[in-house]
Amino acid sequence: MGQFPINIEEAIEWLASFGGELDGGVTRTLYSQPWKEAQQALKGWMEDAGLLTNYDSIGNLFGRLPSPHPNAKTILIGSHVDTVKSGGKYDGAFGIIAGIMALDFLKKKYGQPAINLEVVSFCEEEGSRFPLALWGSGMMTGLYSYKDIVDIKDSEGISFETAMMAAGFVNSEYRVRKDIQTFIELHIEQGPTLEKVEKSIGIVKAIVGQKRFRITVKGESNHVGTTSMKWRRDALHGAVNMIHDLYEIAKKSDEDLVTSVGQLFLEPNVPNVIPNQVQFTVDARHPNESVLRSFCQQFSQQFQEHAKKKDLNIHVEMWHEVQPAQMDNKLNEIIQNICTSSAISFYRMNSGAGHDAQLFARVCPTTILFVPSQGGISHSPLEYTSTKELETGLEVLIQILHQLAY
Repeated sequence: MGQFPINIEEAIEWLASFGGELDGGVTRTLYSQPWKEAQQALKGWMEDAGLLTNYDSIGNLFGRLPSPHPNAKTILIGSHVDTVKSGGKYDGAFGIIAGIMALDFLKKKYGQPAINLEVVSFCEEEGSRFPLALWGSGMMTGLYSYKDIVDIKDSEGISFETAMMAAGFVNSEYRVRKDIQTFIELHIEQGPTLEKVEKSIGIVKAIVGQKRFRITVKGESNHVGTTSMKWRRDALHGAVNMIHDLYEIAKKSDEDLVTSVGQLFLEPNVPNVIPNQVQFTVDARHPNESVLRSFCQQFSQQFQEHAKKKDLNIHVEMWHEVQPAQMDNKLNEIIQNICTSSAISFYRMNSGAGHDAQLFARVCPTTILFVPSQGGISHSPLEYTSTKELETGLEVLIQILHQLAY
């Protein structure tokens, strides 16, 4: 491999080297050293491909293939560079890599486009370092402002603003882009649907809404051996009952509703001491906002009742919310026609995972395309999509951009 990759397979491995773990996963959280190195490497590759590069004030990276027309709008493509802890090599990375390769190909074959083409490497999407997700696209679309990061810290107590400044980005006025005409994201599916139905491209109709909560349950610490069961204010016992009911309520809800408790902390976390505080997260998702809202109201009420029965204090905080988003029908028709004329199998589907495209759907025509994930595995070192499937996704992306911009 030379300084920069020459094909998709090389590019996936190359980008995965920034934050690569011994288990084969990748840890590249927002504003970390591996994150900085990855963004700088991508900037170099974009420039090598003849694109005009720049960062915005929060660390989103752009590579632009400009139109000769001074007032031309912009078609934006890309995905996020950050990962979860020991995540896979493809999530987010593939959309950036495919974007750079598509623009490189179009530039060499067709020259300048009539509409600006721009690839973005969003600084953050996962919410894995700080309790705030979709930071990159959220600022670009006006959903967030700098007020949203005040007092936010990571698990080591480092503030969001401190980490951002250490990475070379400053809390200055953010200018929301007004020139973006269309946004297209290419992504691995992160689920088993395409593999099960044996299709090469997923044309996404809608992205589910999601709500993430932080639940804090407070009781009273005491000695395990000397405190009778009937007098205990055991925060963990209360939390266990709440979590059990969460899943029971979900089972009785709409089949498209999904939920999980992904994080749990207890204090003092000592074997012979009754826990006085438990904090856990709840992630709930559904393509219909009213169904999702109803479910969240149900479990919140049930949690309050459990706390009251066991003489516990409870605080329910929703720290992340994204509305369900419909993808653009006209863009999806173009993709379907491309797949049909190129004999590429496709499947119309919803996305159960949140994506940057979800926020752009609020401000411009937007869609997202999926390629299959082997075994449906994602957010794991076992995440895998074959080179053939990645190349098919790239082929479709190139055709879309050629139709829209030339």
